[in-house]
Amino acid sequence: MSTIHRIQPALVLFALPLLLIPMSRIEAADDEAEPASNQAVSYYRQIRPIFQEHCHGCHQPAKQGGEYVMTDFDHLLKGGETGDAAIVPKSPDKSGLLALITPESGTADMPKDAKPLHETDRKLIEQWILEGAADDSPMAAKSQFDADNPPSYAAAPVITSLAYSPDGKLLAVSGYHEVVLHHADGSGIAARLIGLSERIQSIAFSADGKRLAVTGGNPGRMGELQIWDLERNELLRSLTVGHDTLYGASWSHDGKLVGFGCPDNTIRAIDAETGKQVLFSGAHSDWVLDTVFSVKSDHLVTVGRDRSAKLINVPTQRFVDNITSITPGALKGGLNAVDRHPKQDQIVTGGADGQPKMYRMYREKARKIGDDFNLIRAFPKLQGRVFDVAFSPDGASLIAGSSYNGKGEVQICKVADAASVMKLEVQGGVFAVALHPNNKQAAVGGFDGMVRLIDIKTAKVIKQFPPVELQKPKVAAAATTPVAKK
Repeated sequence: MSTIHRIQPALVLFALPLLLIPMSRIEAADDEAEPASNQAVSYYRQIRPIFQEHCHGCHQPAKQGGEYVMTDFDHLLKGGETGDAAIVPKSPDKSGLLALITPESGTADMPKDAKPLHETDRKLIEQWILEGAADDSPMAAKSQFDADNPPSYAAAPVITSLAYSPDGKLLAVSGYHEVVLHHADGSGIAARLIGLSERIQSIAFSADGKRLAVTGGNPGRMGELQIWDLERNELLRSLTVGHDTLYGASWSHDGKLVGFGCPDNTIRAIDAETGKQVLFSGAHSDWVLDTVFSVKSDHLVTVGRDRSAKLINVPTQRFVDNITSITPGALKGGLNAVDRHPKQDQIVTGGADGQPKMYRMYREKARKIGDDFNLIRAFPKLQGRVFDVAFSPDGASLIAGSSYNGKGEVQICKVADAASVMKLEVQGGVFAVALHPNNKQAAVGGFDGMVRLIDIKTAKVIKQFPPVELQKPKVAAAATTPVAKK
């Protein structure tokens, strides 16, 4: 063996520890070597998240507390109803916002009815102002829409959620940055509820029909829960949660609580009146995509990408049981949707295996490995993945929607007779379904952006329409070339 061959293993062993050090660690070390004072504070990466978490819920176009909008940078600097500048670049002592968030005797004027900002956050805001209060936000992250500047559409938006009002007069449809309220017969738009969230993932009416809970957010930036007053079409509450979109809003029967799921694998519920979090659970091991309360609202059922439906006790916030089987292979994929029978503690789920299944909510005998005791019945499979399921208001019918290879399928079943099935194929995947309180009509929507109203008895489309007005494409004027005269 030559000398160079004998040296190579030693070189490899010497270099191996360096190769095992992640580049992020090396880069972090370089960053730490540079004094923090030499790095300008970033509004977009450091200041905006603080305002987003603590301030945007009450100071946005849809809810202008003190006539102060903090989601628009020019308005953020300008201030609100007092007429005083909120932020004066390079002059923290003249910036009224700092005075409002600085506590005296342990309390601060802002955030209202909440703990004062942490001292670290206040100092960061002060430093940003001292450095000139520059806006380094990318254009895509800047607020563009409000009631005075609504979104415009060149194509119909993908529909991710539909919901009928309890009185059957309205159909709520998800849009871009908004929920569009339609007259339930498809005769036109009744109102547009425009908020911060780019994506709307779920819509739920309170039992009395006076409020609407909406979950969504801006992917990779924030999750948001909105609560709207439908008598005035005004935003009552906006709560930002986490750094990605929220899912599966549901109301307790008395309208006091709103439950929802998060992509950080947590289940949460808030007091709808105060916004205070009253339930937090980490029972899931993957994204939580839908929720529904029990009849008495003392339990919350949740489903997610971890192939399980879980039962959570609301007063104690404790995980009770896996409603679905925990046997490997019993569920072939994640669960996307859940709904509860209107009168009984029974649920229906839908997910990746394409088969809606009905379960009793509470276990009546000890669990055994391999059992699926809570299963009441399984309904016929749909093509592809089931993305939404819903009971009819009388509990007699069940509707499910699926997507497979660019095609959608709608299935309407009798709950008491799983073999009694009507199916309808539609263009584009079906992501949202809803049943009208009259038990005669259903609404479905999905990838192609069309709302389809369906007769439940015949499973035929009786009307279809885009949920928003579509702008006609602008055609450039044809260029004319002079013709040479002979």
